[in-house]
Amino acid sequence: MALIGNMIAQAFAGNPATVNYAMFVSAFSMFTLFYLVPASFNEDWAIHPIFMIILDILNAIFFFTSGIALAAKLESHSCSNENYTLHNEITNGSVHREKRCREAQASTAFLWFAWAGYMASAVLSFMMSRKTGVNLRGRTAPHRGARPSMTQV
Repeated sequence: MALIGNMIAQAFAGNPATVNYAMFVSAFSMFTLFYLVPASFNEDWAIHPIFMIILDILNAIFFFTSGIALAAKLESHSCSNENYTLHNEITNGSVHREKRCREAQASTAFLWFAWAGYMASAVLSFMMSRKTGVNLRGRTAPHRGARPSMTQV
């Protein structure tokens, strides 16, 4: 989040949508972590395990798409190449183009690490929900009413 924020702060002519999307993904992740971290330590705070799974999958999708978009726009050239940094829409937005290029490349790497982390978290959340015995499937049959107790038989 800090690298993307620094790229946005040092831009003199606006930022491409890819950089703004990467900032949204980072902010969304930080916001959801306020729920996910406490819910991971105490199952009672999770309200329902499906919320943790949904947030982990949403974060994984957002980080995946942001990592692809930023890597595709950067095209992985050398940041020392003046011609590349001058004509690339991600790097050509700051007075210090080489620094911005290195920040963008580092941000791309962190986006991919975060994606892997959220994928692992989604798998662990799913396994935790299965362990607690929560039914994650919807109701498949119509409600039949209450079953009789032994005193009614």
